Amino acid sequence: MQTRHLRLGAAAALASAAFVHQRAWLAERANPPIGRFVDVDGVRMHYLDRGEGTPLVMLHGNGSMMQEPRLSRLYELAATRYRVVVPDRPGYGHSSRPRRSWWGPRAQAALLRSMLAQLGIERPIIFGHSFGALVAMAYALEYPAATRSLVLASGYYFPTARLDAAFMASPAIPVIGELLRHSISPLIARLLWPQMLRLVFAPAPVPRYFELFPTWMALRPSQLRASAEEAALLVPSVMRLQRLYRALEVPAVIVAGAQDRYVDNARHSVELARRVPRAELLLSPRAGHMVHHVDPRRVLHAVEAAAR
Repeated sequence: MQTRHLRLGAAAALASAAFVHQRAWLAERANPPIGRFVDVDGVRMHYLDRGEGTPLVMLHGNGSMMQEPRLSRLYELAATRYRVVVPDRPGYGHSSRPRRSWWGPRAQAALLRSMLAQLGIERPIIFGHSFGALVAMAYALEYPAATRSLVLASGYYFPTARLDAAFMASPAIPVIGELLRHSISPLIARLLWPQMLRLVFAPAPVPRYFELFPTWMALRPSQLRASAEEAALLVPSVMRLQRLYRALEVPAVIVAGAQDRYVDNARHSVELARRVPRAELLLSPRAGHMVHHVDPRRVLHAVEAAAR
């Protein structure tokens, strides 16, 4: 009986792995690269570059890719006034993520600095959403002379309890995580996807245009590894960074949705505004975590304030 159960379990795992890899392959065929590529320190970075004027770099959050900020009205509005650069962060979309290191906020900031130098971009405004806000903060702390200003949206800045962290980080566990990423984790994530979207957009409805987001691109085993690693690194990263917030030398505009049900704005954005010198806080009364989608003009105002 035990042998039979093992065989059935193995067969189910193989079937789910075959299904996952087929969906990942179809997703990549249906969503070819839409931007350009640059090789940076052994990482192949995929990015969009649109518009003219002061450079604005937009960094997406965990589990996402460049298509998410690109779908927002903020991107369209900003591209008429700024040179907007939107990279797929390492491991997301069509950017690679070498296994040589853990890609925490500081490592990604160093990579971004090298990338922008290759593109001839100096002193950009850096907009970061969610985990991208930590990368933006790390960039400004490490390279203040190379940063014009920050716009930090819906970020997680202090080590508070996250009930979802253990679940999200599980695909990063050595060996077991590899098996999970290639079999059941993408299937579970796909089942939970509509609920997750409702949570991050709440109290606003999920916009119809978000149907264009390539869901199965985000659920590929390679991208789940990036998401899981960032979930595992989240609390250790903010424990290190929080000691440096008061030393931030560049202007920062902190944006959050007053009704964010995913990251408590009072414990994160509001508290950060108290600690950061010269910080300006903008709360959107009607938005949640996806503030740049729900209230793009308020976030554009934050970008314009940061550009001054």
